[in-house]
Amino acid sequence: MNKVGSDNVLCDKVIEEHKKEYGKKPEAIAQAPGRFHLCGEHSWMFRDKTLSMAVNIPVYVSGSLRDDTTFKFNFVQLEEKKHANLSSLKLKKEDKWANSVKSVLYGFTSGNFSLKGIDFTIYTDILPSAGFGITTAIKVASAWIIRELCGLKCNQDQMIKVLERANRNYYGMDDHCADTYAALFSKDNSLVLTDYADKSWEVIPFSFKDKSIILTDANVPRIVTWNEDSLMQPENVLLLGELKSRKANVYGGWTYEENPSELNEVLSVVNEDTKRRLNCIMREHKCVLDCVAGIQKNDFASFARAVNRSHDNMRDYEISCPEIDWIIKRIRSLDENPDDLRTPVNCGRITGKGFGRGIYSVLRNEDVEKYRERLAEYERIFGFTAHCYDVKPCKGVHLI
Repeated sequence: MNKVGSDNVLCDKVIEEHKKEYGKKPEAIAQAPGRFHLCGEHSWMFRDKTLSMAVNIPVYVSGSLRDDTTFKFNFVQLEEKKHANLSSLKLKKEDKWANSVKSVLYGFTSGNFSLKGIDFTIYTDILPSAGFGITTAIKVASAWIIRELCGLKCNQDQMIKVLERANRNYYGMDDHCADTYAALFSKDNSLVLTDYADKSWEVIPFSFKDKSIILTDANVPRIVTWNEDSLMQPENVLLLGELKSRKANVYGGWTYEENPSELNEVLSVVNEDTKRRLNCIMREHKCVLDCVAGIQKNDFASFARAVNRSHDNMRDYEISCPEIDWIIKRIRSLDENPDDLRTPVNCGRITGKGFGRGIYSVLRNEDVEKYRERLAEYERIFGFTAHCYDVKPCKGVHLI
């Protein structure tokens, strides 16, 4: 089980690496958290909700000003170096991870902010390929460094706009604000609930006792079996919009229609695969609401049931894979009465882009070692070495 190092030790390493590369200590260091989504990350296009946890997997970005308009980037763990200048911030495939920082620089310049040359050092023990929000953390920490070193007067809303331009205008991709909000607004021992209907966010305290939160990189290569963008079409958004209904006694003020006749009538215009997946989207919104309700009532069994249902839903959505389903089944078998679906004491779910890699689990402390034993069996069966991280919810980006 991997433990995250202390801030003081890691900061000393960042300072050392920056000085070794650039010949001087950094003038500023920013830390942003990794994150995972508990549920709802595949339904953002339908203006639904996403529940996220920022975790103490720190990404550090340090910076020092230069005398010119050049930007240099050094990713310590990858042992790779890149560079750019104000006139060459274009997206380049060969720049890979450096595009994350370049996109934020573009987010500032396209908003008419004046920048100076900066030497950057990126330091993170978990690489972007694992998921867990590392790329977003690099962007957010870089934004804080740029604002600090260039003396920019940017309020919170302006910083969000910078990051939106970095995603939408630079990368040409839709802005998943749940990723950004988790890195910006999270607090210790809390989750962030993002509502895509109005791009609002809310901090939800999370404090189940005697539980451990484990992130697992299953190391399953992602093999995309269907194009999720094919579901995110305007006509499908309109269909689900017809099935949304206002309810005053529901958290967030609305829920999806549950009457089978109404569902079948509205969705009769799409093929069976699309209908099944749209039903998964609607069930996922219910899982988000049920997760939040369980947390607020301090009812772990209710929360865990919602998490487990959400994973089953993602399996039906065809975003999971056999290796991850195998691990999830072993998480559930850790309960004394695994067939008692009403009172689970452990839970887990696939997280992230899907088709492989990431799992989170919330386990009783006494079951963590048993879980590790199951992962040793997983390696023997499937041939992939899983890496685990014992994490906890933490605060968002800040300067050190």
